[in-house]
Amino acid sequence: MERSYPSLYRQRIIPKECVALKDDRIIYLDQKIIVTSWNTLKPKLAFDHGNSCYFLEDCYKVSNFLLPDGSLLYWYCDIIDYTYDTDKNSYTFRDLLADVIVYPDGFVKVMDLDEFEEALEAELLTGSDVKLALRALSKLLNLIYEGRFSELTKEITGRVS
Repeated sequence: MERSYPSLYRQRIIPKECVALKDDRIIYLDQKIIVTSWNTLKPKLAFDHGNSCYFLEDCYKVSNFLLPDGSLLYWYCDIIDYTYDTDKNSYTFRDLLADVIVYPDGFVKVMDLDEFEEALEAELLTGSDVKLALRALSKLLNLIYEGRFSELTKEITGRVS
């Protein structure tokens, strides 16, 4: 019997949109993580495909952005929350705006805190959203700064051939 994987959606706050990730291929799924392989929704010069791991309990997604030859451009980490609709068998991942890029040389860059502040100012984020985002961002950065980022990336590299 063929397994029926859930549908995946990405919901953004700025700009406000919800996009079906209909071309993402689920490689692995359990109660704690979802690993996907994907091509960019819109063509980019710098990269055209990659893989992601949604860490459901930790509220972040770690993705490798790959060049056309398959080499790593960088790791991109989104702070997220999600809902699961049992009737529709679908996950909707909401981007909570704060992002972290980890370059192959180990350089770390925190991104989009200006958008985070803008969303907070416009009351597009609740107090609960802010607490969740800051907790997830702190946990992710602590793993990176402690030299344990590979614990996250292995979920992708170990499952995608």
